[in-house]
Amino acid sequence: GAHVTGKMAVFPWHSRSRNYKAEFASCRLEAVPLEFGDYHPLKPITVTESKTKKVSRKGSSSSTSSSSSSSVVDPLSSVLDGTDPLSMFAASADPAATDSSRKRRDRDENAIVGSDFEPWASKRGEILARYTTTEKLSINLFMGSEKGKAGTATSAMSEKVRTRLEELDDFEEGSQKELLNLTQQDYVNRIEELNQSLKDAWASDQKVKALKIVIQCSKLLSDTSVIQFYPSKFVLITDILDTFGKLVYERIFSMCVDNHSVLPDHFSPENVNDTAKETCLNWFFKIASIRELIPRFYVEASILKCNKFLSKTGISECLPRLTCMIRGIGDPLVSVYARAYLCRVGMEVAPHLKESLNKNFFDFLLTFKQIHGDTVQNQLVLQGVELPSYLPLYSPAMDWIFQCISYHAPEALLTEMMERCKKLGNNALLLNSVMSAFRAEFIATRSMDFIGMIKECDESGFPKHLLFHSLGLNLALADPPEGDRLQILNEAWKVITKLKNPQDYVNCAEVWVEYTCKHFTKREVNTVLADVIKHMTPDRAFEDSYPQLQSIIKKVIAHFHDFSVLFSVEKFLPFLDMFQKESVRVEVCKCIMEVFIKHQQEPTKDPVILNALLHVCKTMHDSVNALTLEDEKRMLAYLINGFIKMVSFGRDFEQQLSFYVEARSMFCNLEPVLVQLIHSVNRLAMETRKVMKGNHSRKTAAFVRACVAYCFITIPSLVGIFTRLNLYLHSGQVALANQCLSQADAFFKAAISLIPEVPKMINIDGKMRPSESFLLEFLCNFFSTLLIVPDHPEHGVLFLVRELLNVIQDYTWEESSDDKIRIYTCVLHLLSAMSQETYLYHIDKVDSNDSLYGGDSKFLAENNKLCETVMAQILEHLKTLAKDEALKRQSSLGLSFFNSILAHGDLRNNRLNQLSVNLWHLAQRHGCADTRTMVKTLEYIKKRSKQPDMGHLTELALRLPLQTRT
Repeated sequence: GAHVTGKMAVFPWHSRSRNYKAEFASCRLEAVPLEFGDYHPLKPITVTESKTKKVSRKGSSSSTSSSSSSSVVDPLSSVLDGTDPLSMFAASADPAATDSSRKRRDRDENAIVGSDFEPWASKRGEILARYTTTEKLSINLFMGSEKGKAGTATSAMSEKVRTRLEELDDFEEGSQKELLNLTQQDYVNRIEELNQSLKDAWASDQKVKALKIVIQCSKLLSDTSVIQFYPSKFVLITDILDTFGKLVYERIFSMCVDNHSVLPDHFSPENVNDTAKETCLNWFFKIASIRELIPRFYVEASILKCNKFLSKTGISECLPRLTCMIRGIGDPLVSVYARAYLCRVGMEVAPHLKESLNKNFFDFLLTFKQIHGDTVQNQLVLQGVELPSYLPLYSPAMDWIFQCISYHAPEALLTEMMERCKKLGNNALLLNSVMSAFRAEFIATRSMDFIGMIKECDESGFPKHLLFHSLGLNLALADPPEGDRLQILNEAWKVITKLKNPQDYVNCAEVWVEYTCKHFTKREVNTVLADVIKHMTPDRAFEDSYPQLQSIIKKVIAHFHDFSVLFSVEKFLPFLDMFQKESVRVEVCKCIMEVFIKHQQEPTKDPVILNALLHVCKTMHDSVNALTLEDEKRMLAYLINGFIKMVSFGRDFEQQLSFYVEARSMFCNLEPVLVQLIHSVNRLAMETRKVMKGNHSRKTAAFVRACVAYCFITIPSLVGIFTRLNLYLHSGQVALANQCLSQADAFFKAAISLIPEVPKMINIDGKMRPSESFLLEFLCNFFSTLLIVPDHPEHGVLFLVRELLNVIQDYTWEESSDDKIRIYTCVLHLLSAMSQETYLYHIDKVDSNDSLYGGDSKFLAENNKLCETVMAQILEHLKTLAKDEALKRQSSLGLSFFNSILAHGDLRNNRLNQLSVNLWHLAQRHGCADTRTMVKTLEYIKKRSKQPDMGHLTELALRLPLQTRT
């Protein structure tokens, strides 16, 4: 074929004239009449599995049942006859399956205790956080005995047993190093190390060493030298005991698995082989030979579950014996925690054996008066601990024991337990555990009884505010009788408000706020908030109680979804003023805004809400500084935007605009908020147009211009360059729609002058990306708008298009990219659309160039001149792509340009016709073209040649050969 490019002026441009209406009609999908009830492609097909194995009638059609359901047998399942090879493999259990069956077994056994039973694991963290100490701790560390390792190994069994027992004795008698002066964290780390060394010893088959570690750890539980830390020590050490119990159980269980048979989930001792039983007994005998009571008790309790391997009644015989063993522990604190551990293991292994649990509990009640005995008093004097600090140490253990006993217990038992507690003197501690562990409904219905009992308690022992705290927690979960509600609040608050210690006070207030919000009006809530402010302001006590104060705010806003009510609570904003640490204050503001966005259904103009929330949003906005993370900024902007979207003054548009002006001055540091404000103001202008049905009065025209001005001065303060470009374009479109022509021109000029500033790379979500594709997208969008922008009477023809072309020409494009040419091709499409007699679309009440020039020949000549310049640029670029590495690009651009000429050019013009033929050859010249595309294109040309006025395409099609790949 001839060369594409000769001299530049060879190819003039002629746009083909378009009949858009006819084109639309010809492009529509053909309508096919559809009989009602026929098969429809969008109707859901429900496949119903049929029960028969073979298809009954040969070729029977299933569509008789209903058009939407087909009950064809799945051909694959009928071949397999219901057994597929994978499930057959899984059925013949292999050792690898034991792990999943073990998990399943654990789940089944726990299934007896429902999900409504709060597990021990959820209490651990709370205990560790609450019972802490700054005193120094000590720990006895086992150094590992060397005895019995030397000497020859004798085969005699008795010898082996003797060495093992000697090793245990040796461990009990010495060879340990005492570590003194440990801080609490060091102590915790040591215990963690012991837990790890237990696992290591077990893994390396040093079972005796593992047992020694466990014994040594259990011994630590008899030491109450730093008494405040005891509950935490119990938590840490019983973790080790649990690990040990699990290891022993799994070891014996694994011995029961021989020649591929797995023990069933609920096995009986008959299924267990002799080796496993032997090993199991061996463990129990080893433990029975531990001399000291406390380690013997704890270690045996930890492997209680292993009794299942020996006999059906093993566990039920063991529990009472272990319960009686605890009677030998003298220290009441140590003994109550031992009982708690027994309950814990019992609930895990045999929750149905409630009798033993109850016996454990009543045993405990008998020994309860020991707490007030001389031994304990003397110990407290020695450690310098007061009774009110000592008694709460019992709570975790007692709460747990009470929870285990009261779980699914009948009302009668709970009432009996309450009566027993009443009879004991000084029963605040018991009362507290009853309230902590019993069902909330049980407590709530008897609230007044409990308040009576709390009042009778002795002041000196267990602190009363803790009792009210426990009662408050129940009332947050369950409702007391209607008639008692106010009296309960008054009785409780009388005690709470007298508390001198701000920390005790705020802990109680936090719990009772929920009850107040639930059952009373804003008046009572206001009183409570005022009281909290009064207690927490002196000596800046609030600084130590931010978490509790935050919790109070959260509870209040969770109950008041009507924000006009919430902000009319007089003390609500003064309460916020207590959050003087900025990070906390911002957190609280975020909570308020989240609730507002979630629950505010209707837009609002309530001045109470607006003023309060502007204050809240301003607090959030002002916390932004150079160090604020992007995520945090995004979150704050999202919340502030949520508020801005919910503000509406109805038809008072001027008030709405002045709100946006105020918001702009308040939130100028958050770009997404400014963007939202610009969109909101543009929307306001369009709302005005809608109300006026496009016919602006003098007043509304002035108002719309004010909106447009707002956007024009706000956009330059934004940072993101594409944000600015898109907003200039968007706001220009809004100005145009409102007949503000000179303002629209100003927006478009601003956008054009901004294009040279677009950098090569831009930051998208923290990653640097090339910007050209974004620029291409923006410009295509821009061209669509420029079609309808009328020329300014004082500037030349198509002045905006010319300015834009100059900018595109001067922009430094990537060497390896063809985006500049893609843009020029789009400009060609634009110019071709501009030369039509009537444009493709218009804006109501705005005359575009088609009406202004009315097809004036001068205008068309200018348009064609521009087209030729652009074409010259495109062809010049195609010429530069003749190098080897760029041939593929040349081919695809050539074809793309060919398609543009086909769509927009008038091919009756010989030169344009010749150019298209040249481009066709160019696309195929080096075998780079995709043959399928070329075939499709040719088919399309032939099809189009059959349309009216398109006959000339027939002759063109003959001049377009398809190259075969050689």
